[in-house]
Amino acid sequence: MTKLKIKTGDTVKVIAGDHKGSEGKVQKVFIGKNKAIVEGINMVKKHMKPSAQNPQGGIVEKEAAIHISNLSLLTSKGETTRVGFKIEGDKKVRFSKKSNEVI
Repeated sequence: MTKLKIKTGDTVKVIAGDHKGSEGKVQKVFIGKNKAIVEGINMVKKHMKPSAQNPQGGIVEKEAAIHISNLSLLTSKGETTRVGFKIEGDKKVRFSKKSNEVI
């Protein structure tokens, strides 16, 4: 299992695919599948059967997972960057390879 460089809560930009150029916040990361759910991106329509939680049923829009390779982390300045790891003291931290600042 590989170490993912994007975590829940990060702001990312889509760099490939139908939603290229869109930005959003990561809501959930699926480590085994190398995918993430990003807020407001890759919306799909799902046909829901009526149930106790959803008595009306019908068509519901929800976010679908997008592959991690199609996402790039945004820095505090709003520019995309690659992520690296380095040891500071006794902790392993993520840093921006473009600006060399700790994320």
